Order: sequence, then structure tokens, then C-alpha cells
Amino acid sequence: MKLITQASAEKLRGGFYTPEAIAEFVLRWGINGSNNYDILEPSCGDGVFLEQIQKHKLKYNSITAIELDEQEAEKAERIKLKNKHVINADFHTYCNNTLQRFDLVIGNPPYIRYQFFDRVQQVEASDIFIKAGLTYSKLTNAWVSFVVGSSLLLKESGGKIGFVLPAEILQVSFAQQLRNFIAHFYNKINIISFEKLVFPDIQQEVVLLLCEKNNSKTHNIEHIELHNASELQTLDVARLKSPQKKIDFKSNKWTFYFLEQEEIDFLENIATKRKVPTLGKFANVEVGITTGSNDFFTVPLTIVEEYDLHDYAKPMVGRSVQVNSVIFTEDDWTKNKFSKAKAHLLVFPDSKNLNRKNGAVKYIAHGEALGIHKGYKTGIRDDWFVVPSLKISDALFIRRNNLYPRLIINQAQAYTTDTMHRVFLRPGTELNAFTASYYNSLSLAFTEVCGRSHGGGVLELMPNETERVLLPFHKDNDTLLPTIDKLIRNKADIEEVLKVTNQTILKDHYGLTQKEIKLAHTIWKKLSARRLNRGK
Repeated sequence: MKLITQASAEKLRGGFYTPEAIAEFVLRWGINGSNNYDILEPSCGDGVFLEQIQKHKLKYNSITAIELDEQEAEKAERIKLKNKHVINADFHTYCNNTLQRFDLVIGNPPYIRYQFFDRVQQVEASDIFIKAGLTYSKLTNAWVSFVVGSSLLLKESGGKIGFVLPAEILQVSFAQQLRNFIAHFYNKINIISFEKLVFPDIQQEVVLLLCEKNNSKTHNIEHIELHNASELQTLDVARLKSPQKKIDFKSNKWTFYFLEQEEIDFLENIATKRKVPTLGKFANVEVGITTGSNDFFTVPLTIVEEYDLHDYAKPMVGRSVQVNSVIFTEDDWTKNKFSKAKAHLLVFPDSKNLNRKNGAVKYIAHGEALGIHKGYKTGIRDDWFVVPSLKISDALFIRRNNLYPRLIINQAQAYTTDTMHRVFLRPGTELNAFTASYYNSLSLAFTEVCGRSHGGGVLELMPNETERVLLPFHKDNDTLLPTIDKLIRNKADIEEVLKVTNQTILKDHYGLTQKEIKLAHTIWKKLSARRLNRGK
């Protein structure tokens, strides 16, 4: 986490300015032929939305533009528009005190973390959440409170918001209650995403969130994906008039709205229709060991030998490249050991039981010279070099993945750091059957739905998200494990594995039809391809 003193001015202000094509489209969608709207821009920056209103001679009743930065507010003030009022203030304070209401709120709110707010902003943002019946937390980003506050400023008769937001709105946990709020507050929701990054200077995937409140009883959503922002010029706003997909109020994420309605219905109903349980029914998933300094506590054989640390060096696996199949064997670990891999975790006892005759004391002193003992995690321990929660799990689940997430049997009884999750089987669950049951198109589709994507096309799943993945377990699936292991160990494409496993796991043991299996596979391919495309 960056300290405020380390953050750039742009980061503190959240100022990444909107491309003209996006500003023009949001206004075209929002105004859409009306001529008497009261418009609010809660963070106008240097005025790109205002310039587009001026350039295209858009008609309206009034414009209110809020901007915290004084210099930027002055730039916005210089843009000549009638009935325009620029206010140099924090939006949160304005939102909590104004009595004015609007037909349209548009803009690109700042992307500022809670810790970069001053105390007044934190209190004002919290008050917005209270008014909306929501809970404010220290994980909340400024754009979340801007969306909530702007929604509360719409007229009772209805209104629209059109925002440029980070794509994480679709999936991150801290935005879950925002998604729920939007789903209930608005009747029409359109999401527009882009295959290519629209901000050239930052690795931030964005979407356009276009919402309309009309006080009807319907709540629909639609997703459109364009190649880049320039395609907005030819996008007919009439396409956004009637979103067709019904909002699923039970869904934690909006990722699957990229899919067709048939695919969404399949995902929503397959668990109950076929009685497919979740992975969490068979296992507990926990984060790996938090060492406080992986560079210090995870070491290659050369360090073990240099400092004579054999008594403290335990088998460990910490990176996906160190595991080449679905079973991590002792032979696999031995190969890692004699390579340059960090295949050992240093497990020191407390200072009373530390052997003073080998190199442990010397290595610990080396760590203190590097300042390892002053770290956030190490500094709160009685003996900073004693790593807690040293449990060896039955299986491993890789936290961050490329092509697909892997579930791996921990046959080598190796420790793992927080780069992998530890999977502990519940009593009565057979390990081979459990692991083999995961390798099918349905489970892989749910990893995409339950997880979240990052820059570079990386898919990440946290422990609770991993437990929500559907797992069509059957005790006889253990017979598939040798085939799965051999194929993956020989670097076969995962598609070859699924050709074998889908029929047994999904068709024979859970009764899925060929159409349903194909649907599950198509969903996985579609979601994973979309994610991976961002890594190119």
C-alpha cells in the first residue's frame, strides 16, 4: 500500500481524463433528443464533458459542474455555456447539502482509495452511504461513493447516470453492495466494455455504466463489448433503450452478463437442476502461509547449504511453474530442489529452542540487517523469524492463473506460501475423486464467474470464491485421475483433457445432455478468451 507521500498528484486526485469519443457518446445517450434536462457532472476535471456539450450544441436546461481541484475548476469555468454553474468543492460535501435534483448525471469520477481521503471526505462519504442504507468501509473507492451519491441526486420522477468506471465494478467484493444497490435502484442498466484499453497511460480496464430509473417494476441489464472507444461513434443509442437480460439479484458478480440469456439461465439453474454441489461442500480453502517476507523465508538449496539450515528447511512449493501436473509428487519436489527454485521453507523454532551451533543465528542476523524484522507481519511476532499457521494441506489451488486454475494433490506434503491456497478435505471425501472431479468444463466456467480478472489477463480466486465453484463430485471419478495427470504432465492442451472428462463427470455421473455440456464449455471458452485477450 502506498503512503500518501509516495503517491502521485494524479493518484491522490484520481485524475485520469476521459477520451472525447467516450464523453460524446455518454452525452448522446444521456440527452438523447431532450432539451430541458438539468445536468450534473460531479467531477468535471478540465471540462471534457462540458466541451462536448459546447462542441455539439446540445440542448439542456442547466449544468452544474463540481470540481475539487481549483485549477481544473478554473479551466471548466472558462468554457462558455449558458446556465452553467461550476462549483469548486468536494462532491461528497455538495451531495450531502444540496437540495437540487437532476435528470442526468454524467462523468468520470476519481479513482481514489479510502486512505487517500482526508477526514472530512471520509465522514461525508460515509454519510452518503448511510442515506442510501449502505455500509461504508475502508475498502471503498471514491468512484463507489460518487455513483451512490449521484443516484440519490436524481429526480423522483426518474433520471439517468452515465459514468466511466473501472471494470472491477463488475466483480470486486467491495463493490458488491454497490451492484446490489444499482440493480434495485435502476430499471435499465447497460454496460459497455472495450477489448482494448481506452486510457493509454494506465493499465486500467474501464466500462461505461449507463443506468436509467423510470420507477417501473422491471430491472433489466445488457452488455455490449466494442473493440475500442472509436466504435462508439457508430453505436446507435437506440440499442440501449431496451436491455433484455433480467437482473439476478442473488448474483454476487456481474461478470456473466457478458453472456447470452440462454447461457446465463444455464449458469443460474444448473446447480439446482442437476444437484451439483460446490467445492466448499467437500473442502475448506484457506490462504497459504503468510511468511511476512517470502524472499527471506523461501530459499533455494544453495542458501540452505551456505548457512547450514538443513534442520529448518522444509519442502515447499510456491509457484505454479514448479508444478507441472495435477499431482505434486516427491519426485517433482526433488527436481525443484536441485534446480534453482526456492523449494524450501525455513521453519525456525522460537529463540529458546534455536540451535546456536548451525547457521540459523547467522541467517537470522542477516535478515535483521536487511530489516526483515521490522516488516508489518514480522514485527508483531514474539520472535519475528517464527512463521505461524504452518499447516500442510491435502491439496493446493493456485491463486493467480493464466489459461485455467489448477487443483493439485499435495502428495509431496509440501508447505506453500500465499501464492497458493491450501485445500483441506472434509471428513469422508476421497482425495483422488475430489481432484479429478474438478477437471471439467462446468467447474472451469464457474472459476471464471466466481473469480476476478486483472491486468495481463490473470484470473484470481480468493478462498471463498474457490469454495463457490461448482464441483460435480463422484467417487468413481478417481479412475480418471491417472489419465488427467498423464495428459497435463505431457503438456496436452486442456481441451484434450476435457474431451475425456466431460463425458464421465458431467454426462455419466450428473446426467447433463450433450447440449448442456457444450453450453458449459462454450461459456468457459467465452469468458476465458475475453479475459486472456486483455493480456495480449
